[in-house]
Amino acid sequence: MSARNETPHMILQTLGQKKCNGSWDASTENLSMDQVKQVAEKQKDRLTGATLYARSREVMGTCVAMRVKVEGMEPKAALQAMKEGRFDEHFE
Repeated sequence: MSARNETPHMILQTLGQKKCNGSWDASTENLSMDQVKQVAEKQKDRLTGATLYARSREVMGTCVAMRVKVEGMEPKAALQAMKEGRFDEHFE
């Protein structure tokens, strides 16, 4: 288990889970973009991104390793969608 102030622990707290199942096939964990932003804001001092957008991308990167979906898609697909501007309304 990660330390209580680390990003993976914050993600689990946000999900209300004790652990993730670790499989994309059985994955039921899903974060909304608003939840990603909340974790990024809480972790502001621990993440390297200069903006909320950059920190949110870092949190989504952690979701890749944890097998947690973002907005119903795998985090890599969500990161690509973010790069294409699909979530811009969350960062204006």
